Amino acid sequence: MATEPDLLILDEPTRGIDVGAKAEIQRLMLEMCENGMSIIFISSELDEIIRCSNRIIVMRDGKKAGELNGENCTQADIMRMIAGEKAGECA
Repeated sequence: MATEPDLLILDEPTRGIDVGAKAEIQRLMLEMCENGMSIIFISSELDEIIRCSNRIIVMRDGKKAGELNGENCTQADIMRMIAGEKAGECA
């Protein structure tokens, strides 16, 4: 963080840690985004993805299965894309 990067890639940054540390990492991620940093956030926890993302790219078999935008996306939307179905529009 000392180099102040424009882009940060985080792969499962909250996996295997306690609830308090997880909340702190999520708070820091959102704060960095508010300050102009872009973050690619990779996670298998759907609720965490929805809570911390403004755009979600769903990958399946190494390829982009779809993209969701907005705060109103649901786990069901993501699961439909994972299953290969077209998800509803998120606003």
